Amino acid sequence: HVQLVESGGGSVQAGGSLTLSCPASGYEKRYSQYSLGWFRQAPGKSREGVAAMNRDGTLSHARSLKGRFTISRDNAKSTLYLQMNSLKPEDTAMYYCVADPSVFPVCRIGVMRMDYRGQGTQVTVS
Repeated sequence: HVQLVESGGGSVQAGGSLTLSCPASGYEKRYSQYSLGWFRQAPGKSREGVAAMNRDGTLSHARSLKGRFTISRDNAKSTLYLQMNSLKPEDTAMYYCVADPSVFPVCRIGVMRMDYRGQGTQVTVS
């Protein structure tokens, strides 16, 4: 049974930082063969791709984030991370991690169907 479980969300003041984690279980031996990513969704808004880290090593981040967010992965731990700095109130949203064997750009995250998706972790910036 494959699971992605996000953690690390919470409430933070504007300008603060958070690091989200998304450990995977059920497909550890194939983890490095998957492309991974994060998307977010705020109440009443559409999904927004945040960052992608593909299995071929390519990275892409949403331009609107202007370098504040950084995606990384540790294949040995089967874990995906999202470092978020200089947080703003508009970053408030539910954040989800996804995994798929295809290669995809950040703009497709939250739009295309992915093999696996976590339940989300809430980030609130005030």
